Amino acid sequence: MKILFEKLHGAGNDFIVIDNRRRIVRNASRLAKRLCDRHLSIGADGLLLVEHSARADYRMMYYNADGSYGGMCGNGGRSIALFAYVNGIADRVHRFSALGHIYQVSVGANGRVSLSMKDPLAVKSGLKLRGPLGNFLATFVDTGSPHVVIKVQKGTLRGLDLKTLGPWIRHHRAFSPHGANVNFMEVLGPKLLQMRTYERGVEAETLACGTGSVACSIIASQLFGVRSPVTIVASSGDRLRVSFRESPEGYREVILDGPARRAFKGTIDV
Repeated sequence: MKILFEKLHGAGNDFIVIDNRRRIVRNASRLAKRLCDRHLSIGADGLLLVEHSARADYRMMYYNADGSYGGMCGNGGRSIALFAYVNGIADRVHRFSALGHIYQVSVGANGRVSLSMKDPLAVKSGLKLRGPLGNFLATFVDTGSPHVVIKVQKGTLRGLDLKTLGPWIRHHRAFSPHGANVNFMEVLGPKLLQMRTYERGVEAETLACGTGSVACSIIASQLFGVRSPVTIVASSGDRLRVSFRESPEGYREVILDGPARRAFKGTIDV
């Protein structure tokens, strides 16, 4: 069977996108694991499927590179929105559903896509991670996906060995049984961060992470006085922007904004 696909990326976080409204993909988990292989196939951080929704313009189904169901992905949401607009599935401003939640998105003429995110939940600060690889003070937050945020000193971010640290923290007993995405960030200014992310499900460092950018921005605001809107320098060199409103009940009206681009499209015989 031949399937049409398109490759897109949000700030370097790359995805294979397929219009699955006719249900041509049945075993999405197995297909994701095969297509996302960077050596033997197309290669990507994840697979995105556009499916019918009774509540929105379409439903986003996201599968990680290892075949696991990813739920929500910020850069994936921005990428699938660009795909939907370019292919006439939705208007520039539209809504899609993911994990039962409705997200609103706006595709700009300037190559940037803005996505309204869920309110952050379950913030847990002061977590002490101790082990043979070092001692770290971490904060956990759920921004649609579970994230661990660790602040490092200026000038040390690039030198971190994420291939070693990432898996250890991602599987740490403090985040069992499902684990979490791991983010290291530097605070460069009152509204500027730089970050690196080891993603759960990809099981590797990615060039950017949308929900991770939101997590770093919220934690940087709560603990280190960073203010909205926050600019985040991703490992790709692209910049994402996170804006939010602080309230007594927590952080509200969170918006993730940044570049989204089409790389190429083609047909694969599965």
